[in-house]
Amino acid sequence: MEIFQQQVSTEYILLTFIYMVGALSVLLVVLGLGFIDMGLVRARNVLDTWAQKLTAAMVGGFGTMLFGYGLWEWQFNQAFDVPNALYAALQAWWIGGPAASTPAMFLDPAVVPEADVLQVFLVFFVTFAMATMALIHSSAIERIKAKALYIMAFVVGVVLSPLVGYLCWGPLSPLTNRGVHDFEGVFPLYIFAGTWSLVLAWRLGPRRGAFGRDPAGLGPVPSNYGFVAAGVMFILFALPFIAIGSTFIIPGEGVYGISFTQTGLGLILINLFAALLSGGIVGAIVGYLQREPRWVFLGPIAGAIMSGTLFDIGTPLQSMLFGALGPLVALATARLMYRLGIDEQKVVPLALGPGAIGAILVGFVHWGTATGGYPGLEGEYALGHAQITPWWQLVGVVTTMAVSGIPALVLCLILEKLGQLRVSPETEMIGLDAAHWGVANCGDDLPTNGAQTGTTPEPVIGGDGVRSGVVS
Repeated sequence: MEIFQQQVSTEYILLTFIYMVGALSVLLVVLGLGFIDMGLVRARNVLDTWAQKLTAAMVGGFGTMLFGYGLWEWQFNQAFDVPNALYAALQAWWIGGPAASTPAMFLDPAVVPEADVLQVFLVFFVTFAMATMALIHSSAIERIKAKALYIMAFVVGVVLSPLVGYLCWGPLSPLTNRGVHDFEGVFPLYIFAGTWSLVLAWRLGPRRGAFGRDPAGLGPVPSNYGFVAAGVMFILFALPFIAIGSTFIIPGEGVYGISFTQTGLGLILINLFAALLSGGIVGAIVGYLQREPRWVFLGPIAGAIMSGTLFDIGTPLQSMLFGALGPLVALATARLMYRLGIDEQKVVPLALGPGAIGAILVGFVHWGTATGGYPGLEGEYALGHAQITPWWQLVGVVTTMAVSGIPALVLCLILEKLGQLRVSPETEMIGLDAAHWGVANCGDDLPTNGAQTGTTPEPVIGGDGVRSGVVS
């Protein structure tokens, strides 16, 4: 078998390591979301929350590894005039295909250039699908049936999340080549997950006691805000490495964003921290004024998501202003959810609101900035031939919401009809740990046989943020 030494040059090995760190850092987002939900659910649901989140992440990642990554590679086959572009991409990059299952040194660089890097990008997409499902699960905690969640995870991983990546994320994607600009996966991760979460939370309905007092005294009571803070720190640690993984690094030539916009690693890092810090400060102000500690913890994340399409083309001052707006947009979105009676105060306010508004604002702030294309290509795929505009940013947002929201609604309606979407009121009462696993977790005094011996009111959070009521 012929060996292609250029595939394992020192430069390529270094690039592979850089992207590998970015890909694996996405797993810290899954871990962070697990800790956040662990702190926000009732103590008797902690075990099942972890089990559902990790399993949904695995199922979503499995779907992307099985076939999904080939959908993203489709854009490159189209640009380079590969015959039967979609079939060729799927055939090469499904988990049994030659591009995914052959050591890089045995792959002809004329056919699969930078093979190691592309193989690591496959893992990047797998971890993105895992994070997407971890986000979606966060919108349905304490009330979704596991089977429904895992069906959704497979559909999202194998088709829908990679499809949005093909449409909106990459230098040669159809919408990028018309002016849609993304950087840190705002469209395929945040807007996609936020839209799915909105539909899912609406169809699931609120948890018992979320809007008004439950007759049995049940209510959504956070078990430990300390875990929320720990989860946020995991996510903040991961974000810089994920940002580096969203670049094209060409040794000796330059650093480019995922849409092949000119940038630099140092500038990306400064922009990211500008958004995190301003978002954190505004989030803390909102938290203290509202007496809601979650905004202190979630403010930096809202700032980063609001600025996620800006990091490669923006300035630190622009990122700081976008970051400061993030918690305010998140707060407005959360209040809208409450007014609509939708029990979802994390994913939709954090991901959909700031993600969509930030993406559209970038269209105004960087109106006319060159984006899209690939070095060496001409015509419709020439480097920098497209221009960022607010209406194309809006098209990207609407397209992503349609690709996510319509299948989410269809699946929810089917599962509702089959009685497989939401757990029963009795299960919600005794807790998912006892009902599904036969254990009473975190010191909860419920019996492990699934029966409840008595009903006493849950502690409820008063308007002053202090627990009141009778503790069970």
